[in-house]
Amino acid sequence: MSYFRVTLIRSAIGLPRRTTDVLKALGLKKRMATVFHPVSQSVAGQIMKVKELVEVQEVDRRLTQQEVRLERKPDPGYYVEKVSK
Repeated sequence: MSYFRVTLIRSAIGLPRRTTDVLKALGLKKRMATVFHPVSQSVAGQIMKVKELVEVQEVDRRLTQQEVRLERKPDPGYYVEKVSK
């Protein structure tokens, strides 16, 4: 079973009530929030209503909140080869 990974990229401030209601139905409240929904026609229709505000990917499995957080964490920019004592 595959899932839609939906991330809210742009804010819905100042947009019509209908648009904000669609975002609430998808479970998106804050910017950069990510939710997973099973692939279906109804969810695809909701995504199409707010396509300018969200980023969508099709993934094989749901990720936990911790996995999503770790994906967004940047690399430190360095690595330690050997610790000297």
